[in-house]
Amino acid sequence: MSKSQQKTAIVTGASSGIGLATARALSDAGYRVFGTSRRATSLPGVAITMLTCDLTDEASVAALVERVRDETGRIDLLVNNAGFGISGGAEESSVAQAKDLFDVNLFGVIRTTRAVLPAMRAAGGGRIVNISSVLGLMPAPYMALYAASKHALEGYSESLDHEVRGQGIRIVLVEPAYTRTAFDQNQVAPDAKLDLYAQARADAERTLRTVMATADAPEVVARIVVAAATATAPRRRYTAGKVARQVSLLRRFAPAALFDKSLRKQMGLAG
Repeated sequence: MSKSQQKTAIVTGASSGIGLATARALSDAGYRVFGTSRRATSLPGVAITMLTCDLTDEASVAALVERVRDETGRIDLLVNNAGFGISGGAEESSVAQAKDLFDVNLFGVIRTTRAVLPAMRAAGGGRIVNISSVLGLMPAPYMALYAASKHALEGYSESLDHEVRGQGIRIVLVEPAYTRTAFDQNQVAPDAKLDLYAQARADAERTLRTVMATADAPEVVARIVVAAATATAPRRRYTAGKVARQVSLLRRFAPAALFDKSLRKQMGLAG
């Protein structure tokens, strides 16, 4: 297959974790893959072109898309994976910190999406896979801002899919549960800590570390991304992993009071 015929994919946050596993899986599936990270990163022995991109900077995103389009003449797939979390009580984060999180987790997605849509439209089609989370459909005590960004991503993605479907472009959500990455280690501490939440915050962080030990490998999510990217008639959302499927079903069909009680018990919350 010539380079002009080979499908091209962009994967944000591809230097590690879900992003790296996804980039590798797409390369194995025949895509020419361009991965992004905020800092220069090389991946020896991996058939992925890594490019620097700051998703909070409009010009940086535009330059990324222009370079990929110049090199390949096409953009068939965008996987919006980059993001981070904040661990702590919702009121322990300033509005400025909340804005920083949304600037990557939501507005970064909006920037990259807006940048690739004209190229996809000109080519007659394309696909955008947004990495959401089961926390995009359920509460997340002590990760409220992260959950809020994923809830917003779900609403944006589903709405946009209706708008561009007639142009041959589909927007698809992939919803993992806990995944064995450095996500827990890379979470940002709240910038306005309150003693009131110190013990609960520590308990929540301990719970996250515990579940990470038996969490799904990032390759589980990567396989679902490839399926979502290549399906002829994709579903609107895909869960990734057994826990994600169970949580999704419980959230949809279990009585609200029962789900609420189960969540509080799992989190060790009183009342």
